[in-house]
Order: sequence, then structure tokens, then C-alpha cells
Amino acid sequence: MKYQQEFRDPKLAHQWIEAIRETSKQPWKIMEVCGGQTHSLLKHGIDQLLAGSVELIHGPGCPVCVTPIATIDNALAIAQQDNVIFCSFGDMLRVPGSESDLLSLKAQGADIRIVYSPMDALSLAQEHPQREVVFFGVGFETTAPATALTVYQARQLNLANFSLLCAHFRVPPIIDALLDAGDCEIQGFLGAGHVCTVMGYQEYLPLAEQYRTPIVITGFEPVDLLQGIHRTVQQLETKQYSVENQYARVVKPDGNRQARELINTVFTPVDAEWRGLGKVADSGLTLVEEFRPWNAEYRFSVKPAAQRQSMVCRSGEVLKGLIKPPACGEFGVNCTPDHPLGATMVSSEGACAAYYHYRKLPHV
Repeated sequence: MKYQQEFRDPKLAHQWIEAIRETSKQPWKIMEVCGGQTHSLLKHGIDQLLAGSVELIHGPGCPVCVTPIATIDNALAIAQQDNVIFCSFGDMLRVPGSESDLLSLKAQGADIRIVYSPMDALSLAQEHPQREVVFFGVGFETTAPATALTVYQARQLNLANFSLLCAHFRVPPIIDALLDAGDCEIQGFLGAGHVCTVMGYQEYLPLAEQYRTPIVITGFEPVDLLQGIHRTVQQLETKQYSVENQYARVVKPDGNRQARELINTVFTPVDAEWRGLGKVADSGLTLVEEFRPWNAEYRFSVKPAAQRQSMVCRSGEVLKGLIKPPACGEFGVNCTPDHPLGATMVSSEGACAAYYHYRKLPHV
């Protein structure tokens, strides 16, 4: 409770807002990488309080939002097969694929189960040895260790009826890709504190140096975010470009060594497609050859239908930070959390969902 109260202190927050205003001699564009940070910034009105000093750009920091349609279609194809128990975290069930979503298939009778841990899926495989149990592993490096441990244990148990459909992503490569893009207007980054809790921040050092862009590893409470923004603005104003760790009470330079070793044992980096962003080199994770028997992509022969997505949804531009959600004509009209057109409105961490909840249009 000590840290929670301290980093939510309104008086302290306003002091940091004034410090940012005083430090900023010109408007700066800073991207927060994590969707959880986006929600906190909007919920507490930090983006509005800093208007004129800092423009906050919302990055592709939600793994649910960036999971490509092809992967969703693979999930749908596997979940429809006889004898399959398909397990997923709840926020993936409503993400639209080309033709449908997992929640609709569940309503039609497919055995799709919401789990709270990949280990729940492993237990189901042990309890139902005659059924194929598939876990849909989605997330950044934050959730990858739990998935890796589950697959590792499946091999230790020689559990032949368990497999993983992997949709894990890596954050440093997407920062690299965004900064390398010709239309990039980002001048600084707030790094995702939970990702760096696992991985540390050594991979960010060459990015800050190469692109002359400050990266400040930041937590999720209002004061965390304001401190991170202040440190970023300080660097920009003084033309310094390095990695700083605002979240030092949690994040260590090398992260969690055991978690990293487990990820490296089970997974290997691979080029990956990001919804709305295209293919990014080394930005995904796939099971190493040793664990291939537990890879659902190889176990199931699926041929998804041709990919289709909404032609009016502009979530790809939102994920790149090129527009804010209200700039999309469908936002709050034909696209709502109950009837989403794109993944950024589905996920609890999506930028469109955040704007809908905290910046709802008057007519919505």
C-alpha cells in the first residue's frame, strides 16, 4: 500500500505536472509503449493536463491488439476441430478474425475455455488424456515466462495431448521499427515497466544511441508516469539520449535472470506479423526445435480462409501513433466495445477502448 498511495498522491502528481511544464520549452511528442500506461494516462487526465507541453502518442503496446488476423484465423480453425479443448485468456475471445471470433464459436458449441494461467490448460490436458488441449499463448515478454514454463513442464511430463499456439511478441524490435519508419514523429519513449521487469533494459541502450531518442522505463501509477515524462523531457531539452530507469523499485538492469533463461530455453526469436503494422524482424517468439512436438501450428493442419478485415477501421494508424482514436469516423458510432470493428476496441488495454471509456463522445 505504501507505494500505491505514494504514486497516486494528487498533490505530488500536480507538482510533477508543474515541473514538466516548467522544463518543457517547446511541445514534445512522447510515445508510451504499454496499453496499461495508455489507460492510466487517460483515466487520470494526464494527457489533457500536459496539453501544450507534451503530446502523448499511444503505441502498439497491447499484444491482443497486434495479434494478426492470420493467427486469429488459425485459432478459429483449431478450435473448431473435433476433440479439441481450446484454452485462452478472456480478452482474446472477442478479437475479430476474417470470418468470426472465438466467442461466437463458443456460442456455437466449440469447447473453448477461458483460463487464468497456461498451467490451467496443462491441468486440463492431464484431466482429459483423450482430448487435444491447445493453449493460445498471447503477450509480450511479460507473460512469456509462464507460457515457457508450461511447455517445459509438458515435455517433462511427456504430455502428448497438450500444445501451444504461440502469439508472443518482443518489444525492442517494434520500437526499432517505429523509429526507422519514414513517417515517425516520436521524440521519446516511455518504456513498459512490466516487460523490463522480466527482460531488463540492456536491449534498449543501442536504440537510444542509434536514433538519438530517450527511453525512460516507467511504471503505471500517475506519479510513475509523470516522473517518466519529466525525465524524458529533461533529456530532450538538454539533447541527451539515453535509457533511464524510473521504475527502479521493480526493474533491474538485467531483469529476471531465471525468467530470461527459461524464455531462451523454450523460445527463439522469429520475424512476426503485427496487426496494422506489418512484418517486423525478430519481433516474435516461436518454440525451438526441441519443443516442436508441442507446437500447435505443426500439430494441426489448418488452412484458414482468405484474410478479411474491416475496410473502414483505422486501428492500424492508431497502433502506429499516426492518429488518435476519435479521428476514425467509426469510433463510438459503429465501433464500440460491444460491437468492435478492430482489436484496439476489443482489448481492455486497447487505445480505442481507453478513449471510449475516458474520452467518450457526447453523442455516444
